[in-house]
Amino acid sequence: MTRKTYAEHRDALLRRYPTGQTSGGVGIDDIVQLKMQNTFSTHLDIARSMAGVMRADMAEYDLDSSKFTQSLGCWSGFHAQQMIKSVKRLRGTTKGAYVYLSGWMVAGLRNRWGHLPDQSMHEKTAVVDLIEEIYVSLRQADEVAINDLFKGLREARKAGDAAAEKAAISAIDGFETHVVPIIADIDAGFGNENATYLLAKEMIKAGACCLQIENQVSDAKQCGHQDGKVTVPREDFIEKLRACRLAFEELGVDEGVIVARTDSLGAGLTQKVPVSQHPGDLASDYIKWLKTEVITQDNPIQEGEIALYQGGEFVKPVRMPNGLFAFQDGTGRQRVIEDCIASLTQGGADLLWIETDTPNVDEIASMVNEIRAVVPNAKLTYNNSPSFNWTLNLRGQVRKEWIASGKIAEDAYPEGIKLMSADLDTDELGLETDRRLAAFQADISARAGVFHNLITLPTFHLTAKSMDELSRGYFGDDRMKAYVNSVQREEIRRGVSAVKHQHEVGSDLGDTFKEMVAGERALKAGGHANTMNQFANA
Repeated sequence: MTRKTYAEHRDALLRRYPTGQTSGGVGIDDIVQLKMQNTFSTHLDIARSMAGVMRADMAEYDLDSSKFTQSLGCWSGFHAQQMIKSVKRLRGTTKGAYVYLSGWMVAGLRNRWGHLPDQSMHEKTAVVDLIEEIYVSLRQADEVAINDLFKGLREARKAGDAAAEKAAISAIDGFETHVVPIIADIDAGFGNENATYLLAKEMIKAGACCLQIENQVSDAKQCGHQDGKVTVPREDFIEKLRACRLAFEELGVDEGVIVARTDSLGAGLTQKVPVSQHPGDLASDYIKWLKTEVITQDNPIQEGEIALYQGGEFVKPVRMPNGLFAFQDGTGRQRVIEDCIASLTQGGADLLWIETDTPNVDEIASMVNEIRAVVPNAKLTYNNSPSFNWTLNLRGQVRKEWIASGKIAEDAYPEGIKLMSADLDTDELGLETDRRLAAFQADISARAGVFHNLITLPTFHLTAKSMDELSRGYFGDDRMKAYVNSVQREEIRRGVSAVKHQHEVGSDLGDTFKEMVAGERALKAGGHANTMNQFANA
């Protein structure tokens, strides 16, 4: 998105108001500030702009796999705002940083029915509301930051410092928005393809440039890391992908991104047996993985059962008491590969998501290599999930490799809970594990086509841990020392702007607006009695 410069805004206003102010006495510099603070007119404009950002990032990744992108799952606008501010302090730019909106966290934390599991039990509107809230918060971060820049401009002019004035205008023109792409979880679509389309439109209008949808049955959806997952035939899933694409196209988000997620690796059931029209079509490739029994005199077809003709004989698929059909054991990997190829080549998906049960680069890379044999530029979004016990998994992987290479004996580092021991934190195995943890995202992006690395539920766990840490100290012996040491001092020393909480939520922004309309009559909050002045240098 190309933004007008300070000079372009001012010149345009001077043509309308040659005296430098409106007939009502509003100064054009104040109008310029408000126009530049409003970095996006609508959230649909955000969706269009951020889709372009994602497409550019994807193209850059295709040329250099080290240019992968990242996000953290956020369950409030404030979490998202603070994450992006932190990235900007760290890197000097928000490039490559996104926000992930997790259906799990909406169900667990953002619905009116209580803390619920990730089973599409939350209201559809809760997802849309959170997208809207996140972008309101990110846009407010823009407003507060740009207001500070204009304050610097006014001070430079008041002091008659031409160099400082020029620098202030340059900073205003070069301001980088806090608004970044959101990858938004639409679960399994919350109903049929029309319901998916209607919800997708609302999510896009709220600002989502990227929708992530999974191939589970909507009314039987489970968290990707739980048992009992039921997938739908590929034709059904492709119709959901088309519904999302039509929503993007209708709303003019031509570069909208769709992430097709497959849960087949851990799903042992399917909802129905699709109808095959000819050998090798989507239905036949899906049906071939069903668990079946040969129909014989000793195992005849019974009243109410169904039969399939496969491989030159009649068989009956294994049917569960609830009417669902079982897949053959050990076929999840093959089904994942076929799911991904179908989603890319026939469903028009842009990115893949393979839900795995452990964080194993070799496992994911082997599947992606087979997918890329058919679709060479296939790219993934990968869930660096808190459902994995990362310490246990990676220490186990290191131990296994070291035993295989002869570096250690088979009885070294007993498996199981002992691998979690804090004693290993400074041990050679623990240090090697930590090295691999630090390199994990770069490794998986280079070797397994992962364009985007995310953590689904970090703010859920962070909030739980942080509140436990503060509560244990505050309600224990440390009292205020617990708050000061674990929160406030760290905010100040790290440069976290939220330490000045009045400023963070727009107090100075409000004072500026009061001055715009009331001048010296403005009743401002930021005077000498404001206790936030104690943090002036923070």
